[in-house]
Order: sequence, then structure tokens, then C-alpha cells
Amino acid sequence: MRIDPATHCIVGAKCIESPNCDQRPDGVAIDLIVIHNISLPPNEFGGGYVHDFFQNRLDSNAHPYFDEIKDLQVSSHLFIERSGKLTQFVPFNMRAWHVGQSCFEDRQTCNDFSIGIELEGADDIEYTEKQYAVLNAVILSLQMTYPSLSERKIVGHCDIAPGRKTDPGPAFDWDKVIV
Repeated sequence: MRIDPATHCIVGAKCIESPNCDQRPDGVAIDLIVIHNISLPPNEFGGGYVHDFFQNRLDSNAHPYFDEIKDLQVSSHLFIERSGKLTQFVPFNMRAWHVGQSCFEDRQTCNDFSIGIELEGADDIEYTEKQYAVLNAVILSLQMTYPSLSERKIVGHCDIAPGRKTDPGPAFDWDKVIV
């Protein structure tokens, strides 16, 4: 797996543009990877709803929960499905809207300097071996492409938004992640 330095996208990954991104602030290095989980509807997998959600095309009538989130505008750089299929929504040089209010090592607004990776999952449902394999390949590619990630700063959403977020949750096995 490799990242094209011209496009800041993973070569061979399915790319679907999300409108929910913008420019990173000038001079800010990418130096944090944030691991998330998402399932739409909650605790259900497949169906393509995450893709629709990150593109602001989620049909709020398709499930009662979707009405609660219909006005949110969020994205992530990457989404890794249970099968290991990888989709990129935002180029790495752009700021994805994945963490909201957050703090890491006394630095606020983590979207400015982080890369968000969503795993199709839920806090209490085990992740698949294929997801861990793809996640590790992605992390290695990111570290090779962006030298500021060489310190291997990898955190869960829960670590930078404690009390507000719980993902990737207790089912996530950090021992299976290259750190």
C-alpha cells in the first residue's frame, strides 16, 4: 500500500469525495492518527449508509436514528469496512471533520493536525482481523509518507474527547495495532 504524493490518496483505494472537509491551517504538520468506529444504524453493518452519511446524502427516512443525525456534517479520511474494504473520503492534506471538540497534548482542535480512520464497528463488537491488517498497512504507509507521524502518535477518539466519545471502544484490541 502506498500514498500518491500528488493526490494525498491511497493508490488503489476507492475514493469518494466528501464535501465535509476544508484546508488545514498553514504550517500545521500532520502528526496524529485518530481511530474511530462507526455503524449506521448503530450496531448494524453494511448497507452503504456510512458512505451516504459522509457525503450528506443519508436518507433520514431510512431508519429512525438517521433523523437524529441528519443535520450533521462529518467525514473521515478513511473508512475500513468489516471485510477490509478501504474507502478514502478526504485527501490527507485536507482537514476532515472527524473529531469535533478535542484536545491532544494541550493542543485543541485536533482536526487541524490529525488523520481520521473510521472502522466499521461498535464499541462492544469485536473488529475483524481484516480490519486490523488494513489498518496496520495504512498506518505504515502514513508514517512513510508523512515524517511527522514517525513518533507513532495513534489514539482513539475517546482519548482526545474524553467524556464525549467512547470509540473505538473496549472491543478494540490495541495490541493488534502497530504502535
